[in-house]
Amino acid sequence: MMNRLVAIVGPTAVGKSRLALRLAQFFDGEVVNADSRQVYRNVDIGTAKPSPEELALVPHHLISIINPNESFSLAQYQELACKAIQDIQERQKLPFLVGGSGLYIWAVLEGWKIPKVPPDPELRRSLEAQAATFGVEKLYQELMQADPSAAQKIDPRNVRRVIRALEVVRKTGAAFSQLQSKEAPTFAILIIGLTGDRAELYRRIDRRIDQMMERGLVKEVENLVQMGYDFNLPALSGIGYKQIGMHLRGELTLAEAVQQMKYETHRFVRHQYTWFRLSDNRIHWFNIQEVTEEQIAESVTSFLNQ
Repeated sequence: MMNRLVAIVGPTAVGKSRLALRLAQFFDGEVVNADSRQVYRNVDIGTAKPSPEELALVPHHLISIINPNESFSLAQYQELACKAIQDIQERQKLPFLVGGSGLYIWAVLEGWKIPKVPPDPELRRSLEAQAATFGVEKLYQELMQADPSAAQKIDPRNVRRVIRALEVVRKTGAAFSQLQSKEAPTFAILIIGLTGDRAELYRRIDRRIDQMMERGLVKEVENLVQMGYDFNLPALSGIGYKQIGMHLRGELTLAEAVQQMKYETHRFVRHQYTWFRLSDNRIHWFNIQEVTEEQIAESVTSFLNQ
């Protein structure tokens, strides 16, 4: 196990966490989270974190490690994830890197050398003010002109990522994408991709959101507000928390908030496929409607026996 890693990628609600749990149990493995929102504490229901019972079945790393008001960079994630993977391998266990955050996944799997450009709070406040006044689209257009390669990999609605890319461009005078060299890990990697027909993915998303509401997502957001957390924080600006926040402020009815959550998550799935392309021959794709967990496990066995 010391020179192996299995990554499980794909769109939201496709079943990555469930598969990872089963495979980790079978292959004596441990899970390393690669979801950019599950790193935050107290944001559990809306991020679809594994339940306490699931977390107790196999060790999980990088889940609930920082508070919602604490900053957390891609470089920090990469460093912690690589350390966790190394630790798991040294203990003769099999690490499973699992999540749908493309930046997190590829930063680890491709060994990105992330630009060492420290945050500029004043510049960030200025850019945030511009986004609030003119919309993030204006900033995104600036990024498209300055660094189209980076812009194509960033969700135009992700204000934080757009601002970070612009920050690097303005501080260095060089494109963010050009500063990212790569040094891939030396160990063998198997990338399992889960996919499905779009209608099936949307059905799963809608069911998951309905379940989030039943489990108490509104109460979870109310508790976060009572704890003093602001909706502008990255941890609370994502799908689900944003819409419930709008409902609590009287800007949306609850039904409208739920419908918007479903619509935005459908859009997010389309964005995820720009990170995990079906044509990417590094990824071994499995259609969840056509394959069993046992068949996927066989591919892991073959990988480990190479």
